[in-house]
Amino acid sequence: MAAHPADPADPAYSAAPAGPVPAGPERRCLPLAAAPGAVARSREFTRGALRTWGWLAAPDEGTRAAAQDVLLMTSELVTNACQHAAGPYALELTRYGPLLRVAVRDADDRPPVLRPPAEPARPGGHGLRVVDRLAAAWGSEPAVGGGKTVWLEIVRPPAEP
Repeated sequence: MAAHPADPADPAYSAAPAGPVPAGPERRCLPLAAAPGAVARSREFTRGALRTWGWLAAPDEGTRAAAQDVLLMTSELVTNACQHAAGPYALELTRYGPLLRVAVRDADDRPPVLRPPAEPARPGGHGLRVVDRLAAAWGSEPAVGGGKTVWLEIVRPPAEP
């Protein structure tokens, strides 16, 4: 997996999107500050965007599976913000052609840490591992005014013949 290191001090760290970014991004933003049910609201918001952008009703199984991965990873990022950063401020989805970037902003300045693998049967501690495994890239960058944005990128698979 081509994940970006989550530590800005790491020389390999990059806040830039992986690969070329096509012109004309489409953005959707969901404010989440002090909102109850942030994880469920984020999943529904993301589901709506994926439906509009044709990922959920795609004729090919690969794209539909990628859409389910996006929903899972979005839940993991928002859950991490709830558990480790006193809650998320906002969820932003940006589509650059086939590239989808999911970003969650929170108030904590500390970058997320990819922990060593936990015992598989033990609950908790798997969120970033899931993101690391499923995303094309992910990382964290300081947010203007404090806090951070944790993001991931996934590319819509090419349509199956």
